[in-house]
Amino acid sequence: MAFTVSIKLNREIELAAPFDEAFALLSDVPRSVSHFPKVDRLVDLGDNTYRWEMEKIGVDKYSIQTAYACRYHADKDAGKVTWLPVEGEGNGVVDGSWTLTAVDDQTTRARFQTVAELSLPLPGLLKMAISPVVKHEFNSLVDTYMNNLKKAF
Repeated sequence: MAFTVSIKLNREIELAAPFDEAFALLSDVPRSVSHFPKVDRLVDLGDNTYRWEMEKIGVDKYSIQTAYACRYHADKDAGKVTWLPVEGEGNGVVDGSWTLTAVDDQTTRARFQTVAELSLPLPGLLKMAISPVVKHEFNSLVDTYMNNLKKAF
């Protein structure tokens, strides 16, 4: 038995980097993901498509590993990097985008939006207890990612 946890996040950060540098980092998926915590493996599936395999969390029979794949598209003129889910890859469906705007010659505002549907292979009775923990963990990972990106510049 499994249940699904839905997560929607919006973040905005300012990066101490010119637009071109910020876009170069965020549109380079492996380079950008290198700043995301607790990624066990990023698998290149070709055609700018990657499968994220996160580190396992939990204990014994209640440990889970989140995995999902996305196809990425970068449009520098629009200042957008988008990702769409690839069906049938892992236990998650994730989509989202980065929207970048130059604040001045040395600063770029980056808006991050994502929606995730994570299917957890746990008894339904645990949903009320586990869902808030999963959402908190996801928020924490994204917050750390944002801080790591700020430090990269």
